[in-house]
Amino acid sequence: MDFKYAFFSTMFSMLLFCFSGTRLSAELELAQTALVEVDVSWELSRKIPDTLFGLFFEEINHAGAGGIWAELVSNRGFEAGGPHTPSDIDPWSIIGDDSSIYITTDRSSCFSQNSVALRMEILCDNCPAGGVGIYNPGFWGMNIEEGKAYNLVMYVRSLESVDLTASLTCSDGLQNLASVSIQGIDLSNWTKIEMQLLAQGTCRASRLELTSMKRGVIWFDQVSLMPSDTYKGHGFRKELTYMLLELRPQFLRFPGGCFVEGDWLRNAFRWRETIGPWEQRPGHFGDVWNYWTDDGLGYYEFLQLAEDLGASPIWVFNAGISHHDEVDTTVIEPFVKDVLDSLEFARGSEESTWGSVRAAMGHPERFPVKYVAIGNEDCGKEFYRGNYLKFYEAIREAYPDIQMISNCDGSSRPLDHRADLYDFHVYTSAANLFLMKNKFDRTSRIGPKVFVSEYAVNEPKDTGKGSLLASLAEAAFLTGLEKNSDVVQMASYAPLFVNDNDRTWNPDAIVFNSWQQYGTPSYWMQTYFRESSGSVIHPIMINSSYSDALAASAITWQDAEDIFLRVKIVNFGPNAVNLTVSSKGLQAGVNTAKSTVTILTSGNMLDENSFTEPNKVVPVTSKLPDASEEMQALLAPYSFTSFDLALDQYSKLVAEM
Repeated sequence: MDFKYAFFSTMFSMLLFCFSGTRLSAELELAQTALVEVDVSWELSRKIPDTLFGLFFEEINHAGAGGIWAELVSNRGFEAGGPHTPSDIDPWSIIGDDSSIYITTDRSSCFSQNSVALRMEILCDNCPAGGVGIYNPGFWGMNIEEGKAYNLVMYVRSLESVDLTASLTCSDGLQNLASVSIQGIDLSNWTKIEMQLLAQGTCRASRLELTSMKRGVIWFDQVSLMPSDTYKGHGFRKELTYMLLELRPQFLRFPGGCFVEGDWLRNAFRWRETIGPWEQRPGHFGDVWNYWTDDGLGYYEFLQLAEDLGASPIWVFNAGISHHDEVDTTVIEPFVKDVLDSLEFARGSEESTWGSVRAAMGHPERFPVKYVAIGNEDCGKEFYRGNYLKFYEAIREAYPDIQMISNCDGSSRPLDHRADLYDFHVYTSAANLFLMKNKFDRTSRIGPKVFVSEYAVNEPKDTGKGSLLASLAEAAFLTGLEKNSDVVQMASYAPLFVNDNDRTWNPDAIVFNSWQQYGTPSYWMQTYFRESSGSVIHPIMINSSYSDALAASAITWQDAEDIFLRVKIVNFGPNAVNLTVSSKGLQAGVNTAKSTVTILTSGNMLDENSFTEPNKVVPVTSKLPDASEEMQALLAPYSFTSFDLALDQYSKLVAEM
């Protein structure tokens, strides 16, 4: 570490702890006092479930289409306008005018499940320079970067010879970034064209153009443009995937949420229509969040994403219920059979009917689906319990090891049906969620476990687009889940992603556009808990007249080299706190050289991150030279602090855990 870095790090740490200058004296005058006592003795310790913290992905806010799924073309199959032609082709647009080009759709596609194709008739003999045609701006502009390659795949048909150009240009069409010509090919039958475009420049709001200067008729269908450098070649946007990996999730719940149900059953997520070759997927309109998805990100891809993240997949399937209609239990059997087929696709052998489809897609190994959620937020629906039992019995018989999750909340009273876990969702104000840190203290330890599959502060006055205040309340809530992890088995924040151009739901953990991304304070708060799954929880007590504004937990965790005692403390109030942390029963010395303190705070409790200030509210880690069994620190107002005490040695039993 050079001198300038060491000096800056030390000074910044002092600022976060002490609020230097004139503010320091004011904070000290108002400072509260607190004693936090941690009992690290083995007898009172308990292992946290390996699955405690993970991720929940829902196709909302263009999280998948136009988000982590790297497809750059929106409405690639021209199906978004519906099956009746002529139809709307939005966001495709025309290059030229009515005298030079005529565009319509018809049902001439070679794909039976998505029969709509685009028909482009070029009317001009002396077309304008650059030609006429169509362009697609993607999802609010394509991010094209100099030196990178983009794979174009499309299906083309024409009864005449064609002279076609595919180009990547800036949004005004003036700056050409890459182009390739298509000519001299027999296109009398539908033909798959594959080519690569190498960008010669960068434009954050680009578009794909398909143009010609030759009179004639050309049909297009299934036009796809993908970056060549997706994560592991699996189609996921790298930088967003890296942000998920940073959280070290233990599970991935997918694909919703309300997206699973649909406002109407006809628009619910249908897994079998999202597998197989992407060209043959019909896509569907998500009528809850009101946008079309081509379903390139389908059931198979969700399973692949879970595998890439090292997370257990949790498959949330439709229980025959939407927001407005539902299937009577007496006729639910086709839905049950459909779910069993989905599990065979994931877990079946290569020789099985659906396992062979998975293998043909390039994954002969089975996906380890060990959890399924039967519906989403359906407990109050007329046919839910009857439908639930049909699914439960069939899955238990076919896959006795699969853990099943009920939509009904069993935290206050026992469930009236069998389940391995039950869903608990909470969206509320910061003050309420902070108080809910003790929510599961009195929950019965007998029977199914708790899955807090959706939690967040979403009161607009508390959170805006993702505030420090919201993250502190959520952190306090999670410390309570750690302490109650004998009954709480899993927890995940929601929603995970938001495309800044489609803020249907605020706040979210990760914000992005076509080329940028940042974590909200709620994202960074979760990094404090990424080592919690599978660690050891210890009893902790707070003694203070200010304890109503504090929340804390203590765990022992280990990396590849060392074991740490981590004491996390939320200060949810406006006063600084003179804090003493006392650890008793410690069977090791504290290694000060490897001990650290990490602080999440800011000058205002409503501060947010943004594209212009992505690191305004982020954790700052510093050395902790005064680390010891008993130590003092000054907690900043509205802050989340983690003390990581490296232990020279510790009980072999703890290390083995």
